Amino acid sequence: MAKEAILTAAILRVEGLCKSFGGVRAVRDLSFEVGEGEILGLIGPNGSGKSTTVNTLAGVFPPTSGTIELAGTQIERLAEYERVSKGLARTFQTASVFPEFTVRQQVTLGCNVTLQSHPVSSVFDFGHRSEEDEAIITRVEDVLTLTGLLAVAHKPVATITAAEQRFLMIATALASDPKLLLLDEPAAGLVSHERKTLSELIRQVRQRGVSVLVIEHHMALIMEICDRIVVLNFGSKIAEGTPQVIRSDKKVIDAYLGETA
Repeated sequence: MAKEAILTAAILRVEGLCKSFGGVRAVRDLSFEVGEGEILGLIGPNGSGKSTTVNTLAGVFPPTSGTIELAGTQIERLAEYERVSKGLARTFQTASVFPEFTVRQQVTLGCNVTLQSHPVSSVFDFGHRSEEDEAIITRVEDVLTLTGLLAVAHKPVATITAAEQRFLMIATALASDPKLLLLDEPAAGLVSHERKTLSELIRQVRQRGVSVLVIEHHMALIMEICDRIVVLNFGSKIAEGTPQVIRSDKKVIDAYLGETA
């Protein structure tokens, strides 16, 4: 299937991405783009290479070959924290938090890639605040409000609900002020009304100028919020297009959608 034109400039360009583990090729010659202000879905059956792709984009794994360009800068050889400082943030399939911290402290830690000083003074109130601290406090309050966590900001992370921990991961990623947000299975464990809230949040994030790459098994969510979808199978891209195009693509139905039909 021919690749559709992207009408906006690309915030992320992936060209010829390959990742092998020993003799196993988990990702094979993968190329795609995420446009500025676009919500792109990445789907595929279990073992299709989605997690490996995300981990390679984020810097957990170095690519075997290929290039990853973020906002015009090649990042495939940068460390994870360097990619975050360039504007890439991600969440994980399982909660990655500090249970002894309050929600506000956890989100504040997400700002640390943009700090010139040590983050401790912003996380823990020692009485003296610099201008940088004040700016971070303002950003944290904004992110807590956006993600619906302001009411529980004072609570220890260990005491909030599983759904709130999901949204906390997104809040912590957003605190780094990213250009591109990678969401890895954000709807896992959420019930219907929580998924609706998640959909609304992702749209609000896009409205703020942040592009979003969503890896998700919940097809109703993907079809509802994504502008375009890339489909993987056995590490290769087998289709790319709008939700309407993907729904009717025979290769996708045979490889993936047919599993849940």
